[in-house]
Amino acid sequence: MQAMEEKEKALVKNWLSEFKGLPEVAVAAYAERVQEKASVVPALYSAMRDMGTELLEPICHQLFEFVRSGEAALHRFALQFVPEIIWRHLSAVARRDKPSQGSVEALLLGIYNLETVDEEGKPKVLSFTVPSLSKSSIYHEPCSIGSLALTEEGLSQRGAGRAVYADSYPQRESITAQNRFEVLTSLLLFYNSAIVFMPLSSYHSLCQLCTRACVSGFPRQRMKRDWKEPHPRVPLLAEFLVQLLEGVYHAIYNGAWDMGKRAVEDALYRSKLELYPEPLLLARAIKSSLLQDAPHAGRGRSRCLQLEVTPTSSRISRSVVTSASIRSHRWKKEGISVSPVQADPNFPNGSVSPPNLLLVSEHVTVVLEQDGEPTEPGPEGKRQRSLKKPLDHSEKEANGTSS
Repeated sequence: MQAMEEKEKALVKNWLSEFKGLPEVAVAAYAERVQEKASVVPALYSAMRDMGTELLEPICHQLFEFVRSGEAALHRFALQFVPEIIWRHLSAVARRDKPSQGSVEALLLGIYNLETVDEEGKPKVLSFTVPSLSKSSIYHEPCSIGSLALTEEGLSQRGAGRAVYADSYPQRESITAQNRFEVLTSLLLFYNSAIVFMPLSSYHSLCQLCTRACVSGFPRQRMKRDWKEPHPRVPLLAEFLVQLLEGVYHAIYNGAWDMGKRAVEDALYRSKLELYPEPLLLARAIKSSLLQDAPHAGRGRSRCLQLEVTPTSSRISRSVVTSASIRSHRWKKEGISVSPVQADPNFPNGSVSPPNLLLVSEHVTVVLEQDGEPTEPGPEGKRQRSLKKPLDHSEKEANGTSS
């Protein structure tokens, strides 16, 4: 690991002294502008990666003060360094250098104990929703499990799973071999719950944690061009890998495409060696869902997920029955010409754009109408008027014949 430069040391020392000299009433104002200190973040990462720096202990102490300050901005600022701190701890344990990492262990314990209780000091009760097959996930699409005639409202009602409450996390006084991964997995869970607020540098640190923890001491480490230092193997558990992959999957589509894909490959490699079924299933699902090339980048660092909202024309069943097809069939039987519907150029492969159609599966189409009229004026309103004109003309001829 590279040593810190003098400029980086000066930035970190100024950052430490600035917060220590603040009165309590000025902490809120400091929290509002803490994200503007972009130059401090790389210097803090350099200090955490420098094995011989003397600034690690005051940095950990100040980050803990940020967490327990009660300010959301300071809490998120400290939380972005959780992946780097976890790697520092795991690396020290693997190298049997734990006594020199007391400040890192104290920071991890402090964040864990504060995250597991609420503002009143009572244990938090975490809840989650039982997944439903009617909701799409990384493992499946709802249309592939059946052809049920369900509207969007019906799907949401069927997918409304019940909430399940987990047991509260116990407070810990120290990190031991028995509870190490219980604490670290919980920290990653807390980090993933706030991952949308993390900066890009934190995503890179998370991907590096996944890569280094998975390949350290294995032959795959020699394939890493940017990491040639020999390192002993890091013991991992399946639950820890699952939380790592969840965070990496978010980072892939938020600016860390290349690093995230490599991290998923490394996690898949380690899961195969350890025969861990849960991370193996998750890593394979993530890998199969990724595109070959990076998706189109929009504004900022976010990337766009390319989702197919409407199936292409080759996938639409020709036996679909709708109210429009019934009217068309009746008019053709009566000898009334029907103007063809033009393809919408905004949809792929020239498929028809149905403004008020909800395609539930490949074989079921549901038409949403209100009192026989389209919900919004637009191309469909024009098509309905074009369909009504031949009907009005035929009615006039029928009236003239009867008269």
